[in-house]
Amino acid sequence: MLDLDATDRRILTVLQKEGRVTNAELSERINLSPSACHRRVQRLEEEGYIAGYVALLDTRRMGRPTTVFVEITLQGQADEILDKFEREVAKVPDILECYLMAGSADYLLKILAQDTEDFARIHRQYLSRLPGVAQMQSSFALRTVVKTTAMAV
Repeated sequence: MLDLDATDRRILTVLQKEGRVTNAELSERINLSPSACHRRVQRLEEEGYIAGYVALLDTRRMGRPTTVFVEITLQGQADEILDKFEREVAKVPDILECYLMAGSADYLLKILAQDTEDFARIHRQYLSRLPGVAQMQSSFALRTVVKTTAMAV
């Protein structure tokens, strides 16, 4: 973060919210020449500040409106147990995110499903077969209050 100046931060702020903005539009909005703006964006990409560009899909339109958070506690904390779990959980196509946690659960998963029946299928087909699991608790999100991919820069 020490290498970022105010202009870099403005670029990142715009690109987080509008990843498809043209270089000409971006340069105009941050008050920089198009060539200088392009060089800065390239540098931000090369240095890893910009990890990639994606299209964010509407989960409802895609038929996956149900968000489920699953807390998983493993049977132990040995490296081989953690490694085996992480290798297998990475193969589950319905999991959007998986975090190793500090606290009561070892892992927190974010899953998208069509509905409760679809989540039951995901649980039966994948989650119940994950290695080393001692306990699992699922929570269904009722409503999204805040959702963003943009962080303050």
